[in-house]
Amino acid sequence: MAAKKPVGNVTRGTTNPNRLRRVDRYVCSLPVLRRTDAPIVVDLGYGASPITAVELLARCQNVNPKTRLVGVEIERERVERGLAVATDALRFTLGGFETPLPADFGAGARVDIIRAFNVLRQYDESEVPAAWELMQSRLTDSGLLVEGTCDEIGRLASWITLDRDRPLWFTVSLRLAGLEQPSKVAERLPKALIHHNVEGERIHAYLQAIDLWWNTHAPLGVFGASQRWIAVCKSLTDAGWPVKQDQRRWRLGEITVDWDAVRPN
Repeated sequence: MAAKKPVGNVTRGTTNPNRLRRVDRYVCSLPVLRRTDAPIVVDLGYGASPITAVELLARCQNVNPKTRLVGVEIERERVERGLAVATDALRFTLGGFETPLPADFGAGARVDIIRAFNVLRQYDESEVPAAWELMQSRLTDSGLLVEGTCDEIGRLASWITLDRDRPLWFTVSLRLAGLEQPSKVAERLPKALIHHNVEGERIHAYLQAIDLWWNTHAPLGVFGASQRWIAVCKSLTDAGWPVKQDQRRWRLGEITVDWDAVRPN
């Protein structure tokens, strides 16, 4: 029987070392990674170099040494580059949104965490739901999909976290030093949101609110950018935004809200 054609399109493949450190820190904070005995993590669409897969595995193994990672790419040449650095815990395979796993993982094996970064950015928004659904179908019951976008050097990033059934949260993560306006992350919103950053949409109101409180708390900058950002997160909470209460994440320039707060109308 002929192998099924991978689902998806070849991306530009641009990548840089440490580009995905912000989302990696988030992935490593997810309880499913710590609570699963031998978690399977997928770096879907890792690009022209396997470096982001190598980095993600190292970070995940600091949390759970039994983590195995599979890099999935739709272009065979990129898979070959990955195979050159493969180990028992770091595997590479040809595929797309269907998220295949190596045969020796066993029939019916599912994924605990899928990170799909800077992949759907190159698709039409109308294609997003089907891609999400296909990746979600490969998750374990407690598994999560983290889908998003960042700039070339990883200073601006945002992502959506989904379980098997629906989107759960939306996260913004910023390098605070030298940041003028948090809404600059609008350039790097996930495909499901980027075209909705207009008047009357929830994501637009949210980014405007972040900017408002960032400007309001400018005097706190003398105590450090993280103190200013923590004040922003607290003010957003007080204003009624459904912010996840985790000051450890806030200190990293990160903020997460319920998906319903920003989802397209």
